[in-house]
Amino acid sequence: MKEPLGILGAGWVGLVTAACFAELGHEVWVRDIDDARIEALESGIVPLHEPGLPELLTHNRERLHYTRDPAQVFENARLAFVCVGTPPTYSGDADLSAVWHLLQEIPAATQTILVMKSTVPVGTGDKVQSELEALGRNGVGYVSNPEFLAESTAIRDFTNADRVVIGAFDEEQGDAVARLYEPLERPIIRTDVPTAEMIKYASNAFLATKISFINEIANVCEATGADVTRVAEGMGYDSRIGSQFLQAGIGYSGNCLPKDVAALKQLAGNSGYHFQLLNAVIEVNELQKRRVIGKLEKHLGALRGKTIVLLGLAFKPNTNDMRHAASLVIAARLLAEGASVRGWDPVAIDVARPLLPGVELHENLLEALTGADAAVIVTEWGQVKQFPFGDAVKVMNGAVLVDGRNVLDPDEARAAGFAYESIGRASLG
Repeated sequence: MKEPLGILGAGWVGLVTAACFAELGHEVWVRDIDDARIEALESGIVPLHEPGLPELLTHNRERLHYTRDPAQVFENARLAFVCVGTPPTYSGDADLSAVWHLLQEIPAATQTILVMKSTVPVGTGDKVQSELEALGRNGVGYVSNPEFLAESTAIRDFTNADRVVIGAFDEEQGDAVARLYEPLERPIIRTDVPTAEMIKYASNAFLATKISFINEIANVCEATGADVTRVAEGMGYDSRIGSQFLQAGIGYSGNCLPKDVAALKQLAGNSGYHFQLLNAVIEVNELQKRRVIGKLEKHLGALRGKTIVLLGLAFKPNTNDMRHAASLVIAARLLAEGASVRGWDPVAIDVARPLLPGVELHENLLEALTGADAAVIVTEWGQVKQFPFGDAVKVMNGAVLVDGRNVLDPDEARAAGFAYESIGRASLG
């Protein structure tokens, strides 16, 4: 009989974790404070876009139970995964209010192990233990098990993880969590709790650093005539460097990297250490998005009265997540310059609508391009990679194309009559 499991928080991480463990044969109780979300899940509606997740939840619906009552989770499951949000506060620290509220909801005399999937600052485990003692919840253990999932590939990332990190105060509690992952036959790293917490932050900060580094190289390439795509290719063959996260563009976005980099920088500052490298990583990333404006002005002059189309609104393809999306920054800058802004995305329109006031939204790509002076590729959706050069040049008022993700063939763009700008490659047109 498989160990029954609890999931506290039915957001993206919680649902992926629930679905994958249910697929492994576990009975899973999923709790969330949002009535509408629970009702949607009970009706078979998945309130987010993640490839493969709806199918997995449907396939395992007999083993999945949804509730708003935390007591149901603790009554049925000895191991409860904490998957609540930890968004940044105005100070840059992680907001742990959902974690502290959760501890208050644990029934007295509960015998359970809290397994922290949420990304929390180093030292949170110690604070949670102290709080549990103060609440008299002496039967509650704590294990850190940070997630390393990427949106749009989360199911694969869970089942084929590069590593599973488990940090525990008590070895037996760590063993209980490690046994859950044994069927996946993935490397398991056992550490103390603070080290596990730091592995998560350090990993995301390093990925962000690689992205900002290659974007700095791209900017130098533009000034010297080098091609950053070939530079990155040459670098990637070096086994010490690797090719992942060396794609130049308009910077990293989404929920995880911006939030975790800022939180690690803040954690260092709170500890009395000035993390100079992360300051540069953040600054480069913010400036990279704004370089799009200069590229448009190079061809259009003043942007007031011009119509600019943003191709892709979600922060990455195969998701409808708009958190920290580059489109938000670029749209705001264009509107401030007096441009008329349109946005196209195949799945994120409903999420984008309240976040992009003043932006005309379209689900049809050619409709969005009709009469536009320029287009900017923001998200590398499959439809964008198959950009309809011939049809687009006919319906657009101007033929300016800024490829913010370097996904198109420059020669094909030029042959179609476009003035083509990319990141770190020679301008064409």
